[in-house]
Amino acid sequence: MLKACIETVLGVRDRVEIFGDDYDTPDGTGVRDYIHVSDLIAAHLAALDRQRAGGRRLIYNCGYGRGYSVREVVAAVEHIAGSRVRLAIAPRRVGDAAQVVADASALRAELGWAPRYDDLRTIVKHALAWERSRLKA
Repeated sequence: MLKACIETVLGVRDRVEIFGDDYDTPDGTGVRDYIHVSDLIAAHLAALDRQRAGGRRLIYNCGYGRGYSVREVVAAVEHIAGSRVRLAIAPRRVGDAAQVVADASALRAELGWAPRYDDLRTIVKHALAWERSRLKA
């Protein structure tokens, strides 16, 4: 959703489709736990370091333990970019959950992982800068 919103404000795509606005969530749109790519990389490196040190192989959830709705992401992109995101409401997709939020407590406790960028506006700001730089290249 985030990439689609950014591509829309940058003129790469015409609009963003919101798949369902009738979920049992505060604003009716799906809620997801967005994570900054740098925090995701740090989590993977921590798991790799543990495995290299002979630690047992485990699966960890990566996230911040709270989610943002589609409309909250749209609003954050509009605020940071200073431009409107054109939206279209589409039917729900089969299998989409109303809310998906990670429980990263094992990752934090066992690997000592801690996020550095767990703020939606920071995630949007960095993603927008990345996409702008890609378009200039």
